[in-house]
Amino acid sequence: MNALEQITVGELVAGDFRTAAVFSKYGIDFCCKGNRTLEEVCEKKGLDSNAIEDELIAVLESKSDSSIDFKSWPTDLLIDYIEKTHHRYVEEKSIALLFYLDKLCKVHGQRHPELFEIALHFKICAGELAQHMKKEELILFPFVKKMYYALRDNTNIEQPHFGTVDNPIAMMQDEHENEGERFRKIAQLTNDYNPPADACETYKVTFAMLKEFEQDLHKHIHLENNIVFPKAKAMEAKFNLL
Repeated sequence: MNALEQITVGELVAGDFRTAAVFSKYGIDFCCKGNRTLEEVCEKKGLDSNAIEDELIAVLESKSDSSIDFKSWPTDLLIDYIEKTHHRYVEEKSIALLFYLDKLCKVHGQRHPELFEIALHFKICAGELAQHMKKEELILFPFVKKMYYALRDNTNIEQPHFGTVDNPIAMMQDEHENEGERFRKIAQLTNDYNPPADACETYKVTFAMLKEFEQDLHKHIHLENNIVFPKAKAMEAKFNLL
């Protein structure tokens, strides 16, 4: 049994985000379903675990100055990064994509009725993500930062109204899974973001934007599920809150 096979996919990506490219190549979900081991994933998808492990080892042993070690970042800095980079991205791109998808439905919907379903899925996604991010920004993230500062300054904290941090984290992870599944449907409906032969430039740009949005969402969810949330649970265990 190989050592890498027993490490979860999320832990591998948390350790070196460059491994995400290998998992994406084989259609392995490293963000929403990052709690599965490489062995479990390969067995379920019928993939050659040895071949994938060889590719992962090649990535891990190669040097890259551009690889950011998010796992080593202070928790408050990582949360600020997520909010200012990924939350802001969702807010800005959602507006543009809703506009373009509405335009495509009006112009091309008769010949490509799948556009209406794509637009509906994304409209729901944009709305759900907006609510989701506000819950993180107003409830979960402030408490995680409070724990971080209390440990840094050797002070105590009061138990939050939601009991244990496991409760909001479980809710956030469920919502992550919902949006991950929604985008899997969008990917299917768009033929993996490949526009049809009669697509105009707006059509092509919109599909490219949807693909980029999904890629950003994967990284966004990965940073929370596989780095911030485990850090939060570990910090809470150091307080006598219950």
